[in-house]
Amino acid sequence: MKILMVLTSHDQLGDTGRKTGFWLEELAAPYYVFKDAGAEIVLASPRGGRPPLDPKSNEPGFQTDLTRRFEADSEANAVLSNTVRLDGVTHEGFDAVFYPGGHGPLWDLAEDPASVRLIQNTFKAGKPVTLVCHAPGVLRHVKAPDGKPLVEGKAVTGFTNTEEEAVGLTQVVPFLVEDALKRNGGAFSKAGDWEPYVVADGLLITGQNPASSGPAAERLLALFRKG
Repeated sequence: MKILMVLTSHDQLGDTGRKTGFWLEELAAPYYVFKDAGAEIVLASPRGGRPPLDPKSNEPGFQTDLTRRFEADSEANAVLSNTVRLDGVTHEGFDAVFYPGGHGPLWDLAEDPASVRLIQNTFKAGKPVTLVCHAPGVLRHVKAPDGKPLVEGKAVTGFTNTEEEAVGLTQVVPFLVEDALKRNGGAFSKAGDWEPYVVADGLLITGQNPASSGPAAERLLALFRKG
């Protein structure tokens, strides 16, 4: 099994002067779910090279056993330092695509034609796509083969309005993930703030927040076990 993980290259949190990027747990937890299952993993980002880490995600209060494992893993860090450029990869050769979140994707991946194309072609090829936390916002411009929004009529979740409000960034982000999914006709559901919650609808798997990233990866693997 070969899985493409797509990370943000955006490191500015609006005009706050603060840094953002990908959220470490949302990379580390699925990375080891896949790695420990024997999968081959390729990391990509819009600019290639080492993508920016949201520094807040590596503060002691947000660290987990898996983030610490990743930080100490020289092989994983070498892979992270050498992500391939997103516009140079396609779904071909991969069995699935996984998007970790963090606030960064709302600025770059959500508007990136290469990302839109990758997701659309992955679905056309009958392969699953999983997105967690803020990453479901990356679906805002993605279309189904009939030209309608991909999420229209599909069960989805993502970082909620109340979670965004809790971190004080409602007025900073370019759009709210929950609102964008609903606006495109998604059947949005959620658990309580910060609780793990994963929704699967056919080939589309979405997770609500950082705690949902490992369970979302497990749900993706379950698709393959079903055959």
